[in-house]
Amino acid sequence: MARRKPAQVHGLLVVDKPAGMTSHDVVDRARRLLGERKVGHSGTLDPDATGVLLLGVGDATRLLRFLDNVTIDGQLTTSKSYTGTVVLGSETTTLDAAGEVTATYDMTQIISRLTIELVQEIVDGNVNQQLLGHIMQVPPMVSALKVDGQRLHELARAGIEMERDARPVTVHSFKVLAVRGNLIDIDVACSSGTYIRTLASDLGKLLGGGAHLCDLRRTSIGRFGISDAVKLDDLSPDNAHSFLQPVLECVRGLSRFDADDEVRVAVSFGKVLPEATFVNSGPAPWAVVDAIDKLIAVYEPFAHPKVGDGMARPLIVFITPS
Repeated sequence: MARRKPAQVHGLLVVDKPAGMTSHDVVDRARRLLGERKVGHSGTLDPDATGVLLLGVGDATRLLRFLDNVTIDGQLTTSKSYTGTVVLGSETTTLDAAGEVTATYDMTQIISRLTIELVQEIVDGNVNQQLLGHIMQVPPMVSALKVDGQRLHELARAGIEMERDARPVTVHSFKVLAVRGNLIDIDVACSSGTYIRTLASDLGKLLGGGAHLCDLRRTSIGRFGISDAVKLDDLSPDNAHSFLQPVLECVRGLSRFDADDEVRVAVSFGKVLPEATFVNSGPAPWAVVDAIDKLIAVYEPFAHPKVGDGMARPLIVFITPS
């Protein structure tokens, strides 16, 4: 079998995904526009959802795991932001508007009393339970998570219901933007792996009925927002390359370490280094950058089998010994 040609195009493409396309559809479009096969995405968006989708191209595909990193209160964490609308009075198979209605509730009296302040008070009083703070959340069956090698949404389409364990997630903020009859507009910032549709469903239950989500829009991933994104229809083979951001932008959420020549040589050999080399740069992992502002590696703390704690090893190395 012939070896695949090494990637010729490298960088980060921030796209504002339209409704009606899967995340993989966007990847396919980008491959054609850029003339490059090595393209991947960070953070799946459902076909009906819109907003920020990050595409790694070439070397940037190795950095997809770092794109949602931000530092909050001195700690490295993940963060994504969304807006959406909670529809009170009905639940669906998918917890959003794409599913079939499974239950309806007469919430007329409840809805007549709702205000932004009242709903926000309910959310704020739910810290570390279902809606806000550090919570345990059961992923919905219609999700991209894999169980025994199969995605949950594929099993759901086959009529198979699987047991799912609750997973720890963090909702950094949950703001109620508007109350419009049976519609509640929300703005949520959360850790990766949080399902906004589940938050919508849980809010409906807390209000004494049921609910589902509609009009989901991702407004940011890590430090990348809508203002950084280009609409897919604005891209063409003639201009797509001009919207690529440098590979270094993929690690803008990590602590940066500027390497001198000695460290650069050590990194090129993939050497384990003392953690003290990086510790003044901020929390791990560390993006190692050379004198010409090029990302050469990412390092993480490491317990060496002979030396013990206090060491750092490369997760990814982009340079070779010269």
